[in-house]
Amino acid sequence: MKYRSPLANVIGLGSAKTGTSHWWMQRVTAVALIPLSFWLVTFLKLSFTAPFQETLAWLTSPLNTLCIVAWIVAVFYHAALGVQVVIEDYIASDGYKIIAVWTINLSFLMLALAALIAVFRSLLIG
Repeated sequence: MKYRSPLANVIGLGSAKTGTSHWWMQRVTAVALIPLSFWLVTFLKLSFTAPFQETLAWLTSPLNTLCIVAWIVAVFYHAALGVQVVIEDYIASDGYKIIAVWTINLSFLMLALAALIAVFRSLLIG
């Protein structure tokens, strides 16, 4: 038995069937950020207390580099997903909503690329 009116069928009201993957990716990135944040805290501690060469030596370790890069990718993706949910919940106009989501996604992509370039530039220069 269908509970939707013919008008709702025509204008496409109802589930878009894309929320589950969005929800899961938020949870997966949140869980991944828990252990990866320990690497970030260690990196920040070294950055503030140790000499530059010691911090760079720590960062050149393949495991440490991989974890910092994974943290950058996960945190910016997680943030973009979260801000997208806020935009979808609180902006009523579809046009403004689409523009805001695109702008936020592009902004977080540029920030993630800048952070990755900074890490790899530090590895190449040092």
